[in-house]
Amino acid sequence: MSELSDLIPVEAIRLDVAAPDWQSAVRTAGDLLVSTDVSTDTYTEEMLRNVEENGPYIVIAPGFAFAHARPSPAVRRTGMSWVRLSTPVNFGHETNDPVHLVVALAAEDAGAHTQAMGALARLLADPDTSAALDHAPTPEALRQILVGDTTPEPEPESAAAPAAAAAAAAAATPSDAAPEQPAAKGSGHGMHKILTVCGNGVGTSLFLKSTLDKVLDRWKWGRYITTEATDTISAKGKASEAVAIMTSREIARTLGDVGVPVRVIQDFTSTKEVDAAMRDLYDV
Repeated sequence: MSELSDLIPVEAIRLDVAAPDWQSAVRTAGDLLVSTDVSTDTYTEEMLRNVEENGPYIVIAPGFAFAHARPSPAVRRTGMSWVRLSTPVNFGHETNDPVHLVVALAAEDAGAHTQAMGALARLLADPDTSAALDHAPTPEALRQILVGDTTPEPEPESAAAPAAAAAAAAAATPSDAAPEQPAAKGSGHGMHKILTVCGNGVGTSLFLKSTLDKVLDRWKWGRYITTEATDTISAKGKASEAVAIMTSREIARTLGDVGVPVRVIQDFTSTKEVDAAMRDLYDV
């Protein structure tokens, strides 16, 4: 799988760009994909159309938009671009506007860049690293931060963090400790599946899956729950296999009633928010 540093060369980074609106910001990110021979102009139009058709669900964290579209013939190879704006712009998101960072992804398929998405999610979730990226003076300096992704993950405020569980074992109450085997509301025991869903299944859903996987690892529930990133069309068919869906507010509206709980996540990089959604789902 591709590393984050492999997907974002210095030539695909532009800092302090002036953009009058979200369309211009996405188009700048798309132009960088074109200039680095990752995609064609057609893919840039597909990214713009994705937002026009599905809403601003690509604004997955405060100030951060992850522009992308479905894999298509307009993608020559998997790659990314990075655009930091001089003045934030609004995408129309209820809670995460205005946006000062647009990262664009062009993917040949849904799997090759999974590792890179996890690395990017860790970088943006760490306050110190995120601040360093926001203040990097040059593309070279910013890419060095990306290449040197050695930031330790922050300690979770999780019900099942091993260190916290060991320290508080004697005083733990049922609401403080994760059960040995999860049982979601209305579901039985056994292996569970949670779907993370976006419009295309290759971008924001992978971000959210990475954050959910971190929570499950900390809870030591990985042997009980599988996670799958998918798109809105596939999610409707796969909902019967799942105990829950996590997604953005815009995609939740598109999905409608799929017969399983749908949890809306505002910040796809926030383990705290995903942790809270899991607590609600499993009565932890």
